[in-house]
Amino acid sequence: MNLDFSPDELRFQQEVRQFLADSLPPHIVAATANNGSVFVEKDIALEWQAILAEKGWAVPQWPQEYGGTGWTPAQKYIFSKECYHAGAPMLIPLGLLMLAPVIMAFGSEQQKAEYLPKILSGEHYWCQGYSEPGAGSDLASLKLRAQRDGDHYIVNGSKIWTTHAHLADHIFCLVRTNVGSKPQEGISFLLIDMASPGVHVEPIITMAGDHEVNQVFFTDVRARGQPHRRGGQGLELRQVPAGI
Repeated sequence: MNLDFSPDELRFQQEVRQFLADSLPPHIVAATANNGSVFVEKDIALEWQAILAEKGWAVPQWPQEYGGTGWTPAQKYIFSKECYHAGAPMLIPLGLLMLAPVIMAFGSEQQKAEYLPKILSGEHYWCQGYSEPGAGSDLASLKLRAQRDGDHYIVNGSKIWTTHAHLADHIFCLVRTNVGSKPQEGISFLLIDMASPGVHVEPIITMAGDHEVNQVFFTDVRARGQPHRRGGQGLELRQVPAGI
């Protein structure tokens, strides 16, 4: 098997190297090198994301129709490797790589138009609401409840170990919308504005004195939703398949 890069790939490698030499600020490299957390600092990550977005290189994993690059697997590898060697930070994946593909696959056209550009630009900064005090990797045990109330869901419960919840303006959550079925069913995906009344963030400070994770409490939080179908107004819930 020949693993050598083709002439076109070598030219692309040089293009990436030149871009990094010209556009990657030294203070971002220094902040990345000094970072001891899971994610680099929010302002550093968003500054680098904005530089990449202006170039059109922020989301190689996205389809071209939503702002992706259309690169081959080899080009994606080259770009990732060159960024690493140049000391560039990893972009924070919560919105870019965890939420965005869900919206692309299951969201309405209105939701795609609303959320994807703001994820790409960094206008929306997301956190992930999966783990709970009694439900870690076993998501079948989650208890955060979302009960139907007209066009809204009323959300009560909490999430824990929520990275950057104190910095995020939105959260995507797995919630329980049906308690009558077996635990692996009745789970839906809900988007919530962190500024909603009833959302409260409590910091979890590590032994090192770092503040990166949190517990997020939801008390009668109202989230608009159209469950299990496309094309509805506002937020849309999606049932997680049995056996997750």
